[in-house]
Amino acid sequence: MKKIATPEPETTTRSVSIAESLRCAILAGEFAPGERMIEIHLCERLNVSRTPIRAAFQALAGEGLLVHTPNKGYYVREFSLEDIVQAYEIRAALEGLAARRAAQMGLTREQMEAAEAALLAGDLLVEKESFTQEDRSRYGQINKTFHDVIHNAGGSSMIKDMLRISEQVAPSSHHNVIAFEPRDVRRRHDDHHRIYEAILTRDGGRAEILMRDHVESVKLSLIRTLHSKPSSN
Repeated sequence: MKKIATPEPETTTRSVSIAESLRCAILAGEFAPGERMIEIHLCERLNVSRTPIRAAFQALAGEGLLVHTPNKGYYVREFSLEDIVQAYEIRAALEGLAARRAAQMGLTREQMEAAEAALLAGDLLVEKESFTQEDRSRYGQINKTFHDVIHNAGGSSMIKDMLRISEQVAPSSHHNVIAFEPRDVRRRHDDHHRIYEAILTRDGGRAEILMRDHVESVKLSLIRTLHSKPSSN
């Protein structure tokens, strides 16, 4: 049987790192919606070969941040404001239901430990006076971990599947943090603490309301951020 080639660990690690760097740059607005991602320029900028760049492009296309056009290359995906607003509104309803179910069903010891580790990591991050691009990446992972715990604790594969559909609008994904003003991040992290407390006390109604309000506040922050960006025209 012919042996299937697997990526070298070093190459895989490099492409993951490059994907994270490009993700942060796209979310920070360094690349405009519809802009073509030019391999050779990025190779020079990041001092790497084309192989990890292409792997990073494929990963980001899978997340919905890039779109691939055959024989032309990869472009930053464009989303209308209406697309983003609708995705957040759907998420608010689904996330609220997941939080209610998590409170009703309770958390396992492992889920509690994961949530509390995410909250502690967030506590340390928000103490900083200013945030870097690395902090954006770190916060994205903290945010995703916290919400994933709630999704899993809710025990509904249907809710998780529907959430994945809403996250095809990439700016609505937990990992893709666009609105990253310090005051917004601190407020969101405080929300996480309150949501967690409601889940621990098995108050499903409060957990649902807090989660809905939390997602709605993220939507409003994002809209404010998008409107404050200068037009490319």
